[in-house]
Amino acid sequence: MNKYLILLLLLFSFSPLFGQDEVLKKLDSKADFYGDIARQIWANPELGYLETKSSALLQKTLKDAGFKVTAGVAEIPTAFVAEYGSGKPVIGIMAEFDALPGVSQEAVPFRKPVVEGGAGHACGHHLFGAASVAAGISVMDWMKENNIKGTLRVYGTPAEEGGGGKVYMARAGLIKDVDVMMHWHPGSQNAAGATSSLANISTKFRFYGEASHAAAAPERGKSALDAVEAMNFMVNLMREHVPMETRMHYVITRGGEAPNVVPAFAESYHYVRHPNALVVQEIFARMVKTAEGAALGTQTRMEYEVINGVYNLLPNETLARIMHKNLETIGGVNYSPEERKFAEDIIKTYPAGVKSSPEDAAKITPFIVSEEGGGGSTDVGDISWLVPTVGLGAATWVPGTSAHTWQAVAAGGMSIGQKGMMVAAKTLTLTAMDIFKDPSVTVKALEELNRRRGADFEYKALVGDRKAPLDYRK
Repeated sequence: MNKYLILLLLLFSFSPLFGQDEVLKKLDSKADFYGDIARQIWANPELGYLETKSSALLQKTLKDAGFKVTAGVAEIPTAFVAEYGSGKPVIGIMAEFDALPGVSQEAVPFRKPVVEGGAGHACGHHLFGAASVAAGISVMDWMKENNIKGTLRVYGTPAEEGGGGKVYMARAGLIKDVDVMMHWHPGSQNAAGATSSLANISTKFRFYGEASHAAAAPERGKSALDAVEAMNFMVNLMREHVPMETRMHYVITRGGEAPNVVPAFAESYHYVRHPNALVVQEIFARMVKTAEGAALGTQTRMEYEVINGVYNLLPNETLARIMHKNLETIGGVNYSPEERKFAEDIIKTYPAGVKSSPEDAAKITPFIVSEEGGGGSTDVGDISWLVPTVGLGAATWVPGTSAHTWQAVAAGGMSIGQKGMMVAAKTLTLTAMDIFKDPSVTVKALEELNRRRGADFEYKALVGDRKAPLDYRK
């Protein structure tokens, strides 16, 4: 055989048959397919641990593509793990899909609920789940075409919004052999820095008193509502005497049934956040003392239930630089004329002083490294203290949009959301491909994780030993 032909055959046998360009083209060709999945979940918003249809749709999509799907993991009906391949490295991609209560909204640039007081995807988890599934299937196809060794998993993680689904999945040992975990989140900009979040403990405080006629026999009553109000007053006084980075907020979920009946039961739902999980625990202990004092002062009985507790995100610069490079390769979101008009109308609804431009959706935020927690909290934080973790944000919303708003729901239900979702899917895909091609990255990422969390670190879930609160949204 001609020696040049032999050389060509050898080169061909060791060259990728299915490379980056082909992978991205295939993702583009299926953008509408994955966009339809996201819209189905958007149109049927389901709250934490109740995401039966959303979870089933993502599971079916993965199963049809060739993944082995295990449902109902960690004693959570809507949690699942989809797996392809075997051996090392093990790369996981997390997928969320729960909605938020009270933010129902049509895909229009003005306030118009679909159902008054209904749920809505104001944090974009319909896009989160669909993009993660898209990335998983894309990477799996690439692995098959190129005979890539290793294990790929997509983790279906319910109830991120205050339910802490990932905490219970981690506690069940579902990530103990993972080398790298990836995630993303909808947002109003494109960013893939090594940044953090706020640790958080959320709790329901319940007070039990004695009912009585509020006019005829008020002296016989012991008001549980008085206890709630007394506790909340003391919590508000605490704000002056906690670290300035602290965030404390609450709602009264039960306050009584009628003004002329002294409330025998009342409940308030509290969050306490800080960039450091240890500080959160200290402030929470003080919050419990206010509840005990309120019960003592009103002659009521108090019980509390920790609903959720999550660590702050632990950044991993090793992985974040790879993801940032891939985000720059993919680029941001470019609007059509119709999308630009939609964005301009959304921007008009912002409070005075919020500066943004539709063009910002096309920009990539400069790379940064910071352990200062900002914004909200996420149960990804617990994962990041156990496994090297990396994530990105993509502009699925109009620049300047805040999470948990009707504006986020509106953009997430139309083409702007889909475009941002595909930016995330492509970036996740390329990052997973890079790590599979160079598994030595996982060693460096683990070394960084060990350095950041410290030699003496021992993981203890902030939720204690409780089971997942499957009824917290009921």
